[in-house]
Amino acid sequence: MELYLVEFKGSRKLYFLNPDDLSVKSGDYVIVQAERGEDLGKVVKKIEITEPPDLMEKPLNILRPSTPEDLIRMKENQERGEKALEECERLIQERNLEMKLVDVEYQFDGSKLTFFFTAEKRIDFRELVKELASIYRTRIELRQIGVRDEARRLGGYGCCGLKLCCTTFIREFSPITTQIAKEQNLALNPVKLSGNCGRLLCCLLYEKDFYEKTLELYPEVGSKYKTDKGEGVVEKINLFKEYIVVKHEEGEEEKIALAEIKKRRRKSKGVPSI
Repeated sequence: MELYLVEFKGSRKLYFLNPDDLSVKSGDYVIVQAERGEDLGKVVKKIEITEPPDLMEKPLNILRPSTPEDLIRMKENQERGEKALEECERLIQERNLEMKLVDVEYQFDGSKLTFFFTAEKRIDFRELVKELASIYRTRIELRQIGVRDEARRLGGYGCCGLKLCCTTFIREFSPITTQIAKEQNLALNPVKLSGNCGRLLCCLLYEKDFYEKTLELYPEVGSKYKTDKGEGVVEKINLFKEYIVVKHEEGEEEKIALAEIKKRRRKSKGVPSI
């Protein structure tokens, strides 16, 4: 059975099955099953299944390709959503709720209206939900999200000039620490290391494995290292030019190539040089 990745407003992506073998391709808009009712999304790609995918939830089904009338309705929902966002912001201000409204999403069939917000702490929004339900006469959901999810929903471009990774291919956020930046010899400058969300850049993870494996070939920064000129302290590691800088007690700095480090390591273990 075919499996497709479908994208909705705010870069929200879900997997759907195609049990009826409908003719769909990347870029097509389709009507899909929702938790309650129907929704409309854009096909991102077909997933090649070589074995059962490890998914959190069983995928729902693609029901049919969209029609021109469906796309008109989608645009109308977006316009209604913009007005609902303004109304909800007004109600939040009236109640002095400490929450930041980020986005709103109308389900295609109008059976659900979801408001996304960020907040520093838990918010009692029960009265707000009641009033919104009385205004819009549909099921209301207020969903608290993190700042990284906020950046994903709002979209934009990163410091690299490309679209944010979280809006294109990242599905799950991984923990990122300053230790990763230290391993890559990056200056711990929050401005340069932070993304649009204000958190550490997701792309710091891309080369994490490379640095971890490559650093194993070198002595640690701060450790003692003996050269032909005597013992010194490893001051710096340059992974790309493959050398270390050893600082001796009198202040002299000496470059030692990785090839020499490997040679010395083999010699210390009694392994003959090749």
